[in-house]
Amino acid sequence: MRRTFVILVRNPLSVIGLLLIGFVLFVALFADFISPYPEHAGAVVDFLNANRPPSAEYLLGTDGVGRDQLSRIFHAYRIAIVLGVVVLGISVPIGVLIGLLAGYLEGWVEYILMRIVEVFLSIPPLVLALAIMGVLEPTLVNGMIAVTAMWWPWYARLVYNIVRGEKVEGYVLAAEVIGASVPHILFREILPNCLPAIITKMTLDFGFVILIASSLSFLGLGVQAPTPDLGSMVADGTKYLPDIWWLTVFPGLAILIAVFAFNLVGDVLREVLNPDQ
Repeated sequence: MRRTFVILVRNPLSVIGLLLIGFVLFVALFADFISPYPEHAGAVVDFLNANRPPSAEYLLGTDGVGRDQLSRIFHAYRIAIVLGVVVLGISVPIGVLIGLLAGYLEGWVEYILMRIVEVFLSIPPLVLALAIMGVLEPTLVNGMIAVTAMWWPWYARLVYNIVRGEKVEGYVLAAEVIGASVPHILFREILPNCLPAIITKMTLDFGFVILIASSLSFLGLGVQAPTPDLGSMVADGTKYLPDIWWLTVFPGLAILIAVFAFNLVGDVLREVLNPDQ
């Protein structure tokens, strides 16, 4: 961990990524305190200041009902971070457990589990999420369910491929010879050797989760008004292009910053933790 940290802070790209991630996390956690107009994250109407361009009073302009864009973007980051944490917090353990069991036990367990994984992988992720959200009510919780349903199979496939190679290594065979239990072999012997790849994928996926969630909101299937969401803000702004450009450009840049930051750090982690890939 110390070596990885030193490499990260010495790499200019990862430093930029870490600074951007820190900025996103900071504004998400303290949006209520640093937003110029925190009340504009809710159902506030101020038609006298509607569609104002960026100025000293409203740095990123206002929307069609007079709400401050900067304040809403800060609060939208909070929704995006919560969504990413919850989705990965649920999908990673599920996918890792299934991958460990399928890769090590083989036989009918491997066959059943991996056929289920392949069924999910055969459906384009966004199409699967759209299908789920088309059935469920478009809320934040249901959005998390939709994105989680499309994300866990990728971790199952990743861990499965790693376990297939690790289980023939000497340390696993030695553990089997001395009578170690299957849970011990899976979680104390094999899993630690899967962590570098898992951590790298989680870092890269965090940005993609935000992007997919924003795509659902852009299509009207994510977080609903008046709750601020980056995807829905972009969708609302497209109605007024090109004249009122700030309604689309600034939320779009907010999505770009978040995805770009996690990709920068993820790429460096991949080179550090998985040098052979």
